[in-house]
Amino acid sequence: ARQSQNANMTIAPFEHLSIRYVDGKLQVLDQTRLPEVELWLDADTPEDMVGHIKRLSVRGAPLIGVAAAYSLADWVCRHPTCTHDQVREVAALLRESRPTAVNLMFAIDHMLQVGSSEPDFSSDRLCTIARTIMDREVSMCDAMSRNGAALIEPGEGILTHCNTGGLAVPGKGTALGVIRDAWQQGKKIHVYVDETRPLLQGGRLTAYELAREGIPYTLICDNMAGALMKQGKIQRVLVGSDRIAMNGDFANKIGTYSVAVLAKHHGIPFHVVAPVSTVDFACSSEADIPIEQRDPQEVRGVKGSFGQVTWSPADAPTFNPAFDTTPATLVTSIILDSGVYDSTQLAQGALHKLKD
Repeated sequence: ARQSQNANMTIAPFEHLSIRYVDGKLQVLDQTRLPEVELWLDADTPEDMVGHIKRLSVRGAPLIGVAAAYSLADWVCRHPTCTHDQVREVAALLRESRPTAVNLMFAIDHMLQVGSSEPDFSSDRLCTIARTIMDREVSMCDAMSRNGAALIEPGEGILTHCNTGGLAVPGKGTALGVIRDAWQQGKKIHVYVDETRPLLQGGRLTAYELAREGIPYTLICDNMAGALMKQGKIQRVLVGSDRIAMNGDFANKIGTYSVAVLAKHHGIPFHVVAPVSTVDFACSSEADIPIEQRDPQEVRGVKGSFGQVTWSPADAPTFNPAFDTTPATLVTSIILDSGVYDSTQLAQGALHKLKD
């Protein structure tokens, strides 16, 4: 096994809302403690990062990919005599931390230079690739936010699900990035935030981000969306995605499918906002998307900076998929950094044309 020929390369400092590299340390903001506690966690080893990802201290498909890429680059910097086989072993550990978020696989494949007959695993090269992945996510956020904001009409009520802002990406966000741009354009929107059970990413994280920026919002329980649609309070739905299949089917946080069905019934436009890195060119439809099953305790109660509360019988049987899938037939358009693709274009195979 070849050695990676590493000099004492170090990672250039950077800082985003949810991930940073400062004073020689890779750190992530612990999203399980928000909004009450803003705590930065060290990620000194790939094992640390895998733990942070599995516990959802790090979450959001684009952010997971960037975090894994930097964790691998940081490990190589700290192990200058590592072999190519060792780099691949660490990459495999990171890759397996969450099965649904395709950005993770995208990032690791780029770091390993899949398809190259002579991959360069030097610290210099891997740090450069990690930075490129992060900078690309930031620029894609800017582009998709512009594309989506152009669709928003002044005064609209917009429903969003889970968290799709700067906590989920190294940039302004996906669906929440669209909302940010629309608000900054003076469109006087109002955001309805699904709390997003069982882990309350909407109530804890999206509300936190909207409050920081002064964007008007109303927090609702997930089962209230239909009533608001019936009352005419919601004119548009914006959600993110963890994986998009080639036919336009997609996976997102559990509960998204229900929102899509409600929107279709009420004639409300339903948009998916994501970077091209979320499109899985090897995935033909929703049937091919693996769905992560999570700890039953997440449904039996809730935990956070306040501790843990259990409200069900201790051994209550549960169903706890992290994601669900939504067919393209319920999607008005998919908003990518490369453009907006409506249902007709999706049915005609528009996403196939994005493959390099």
